[in-house]
Amino acid sequence: MEFVTSRELSTEPRQTWERLSQAGELVITNNGKPTAVLVSIDDGKFEETIKLIRQVKDMRLLQSVWAEAEARGTLNSEEINAEIAAARVEMRADV
Repeated sequence: MEFVTSRELSTEPRQTWERLSQAGELVITNNGKPTAVLVSIDDGKFEETIKLIRQVKDMRLLQSVWAEAEARGTLNSEEINAEIAAARVEMRADV
């Protein structure tokens, strides 16, 4: 996995795009912390790639709900439905 600083991204865009085409993905760091991932997209695969990225984000949200439930103890159905609704709102806001 290759890392690129946010500064490199803005000052050396050509080299960044070349690295992305070779590596397939780059992790963008800001102040030494990973903040984003750039993923190359094959021709004609844009919608499929976006769908897969959204599925991964959904799974990440679900895992955080599970972790919170484990930390607090079990959730009742109302709490579970509230968490699901909040996650859906957050996902729509990302679109």
